[in-house]
Amino acid sequence: MAELSIKEKWIQGVALTTTIIAVCAALSTLRGGAFSTKVQISTTQESNKWSYFQSKSTKQHICEVQLQAFEINELLTSNSVVIDTIDSKISQLKKDIARYDKEKAEIKKEAEQLNVLQQEYKAHSGSFAIAAMLLQIAIMLSSVGALMKKKWMWFAGMALGASGIVYMMNGFLLFF
Repeated sequence: MAELSIKEKWIQGVALTTTIIAVCAALSTLRGGAFSTKVQISTTQESNKWSYFQSKSTKQHICEVQLQAFEINELLTSNSVVIDTIDSKISQLKKDIARYDKEKAEIKKEAEQLNVLQQEYKAHSGSFAIAAMLLQIAIMLSSVGALMKKKWMWFAGMALGASGIVYMMNGFLLFF
């Protein structure tokens, strides 16, 4: 009986490595979910920025159409009081158009920054997802190896587990 327990001491190693791999899988799943949520939030924020950009574009277009109409009306009249009023409106519309251009540039910059942030979140999330998958397979291989008393399955599980841990670390640090 003592000989049997010495031969199967490796099962304790399976238990320890499987526990470590399971903790890493839990962390990967948790962090992957958090980054996935951040992707969704940043996508919504980016979409809102582009909608805001579009509303500014529409307002600017309305001002441009009004400007053209006032410029045509100015050409058609000879009344100096009317011309002064039209010039005042034209001046205000040109200021509004310039303001909309500036606002649109700021909104576009913010939307593009959100897109960059979103891509970074996707990279984190994707790496954590791959890590979770590899770690789950490693747990399965190690467990089946222990049940069937096949060391090679445990070693294969540890190899996949090590790969999963590398992806998990990449999820945190993005080194590849």
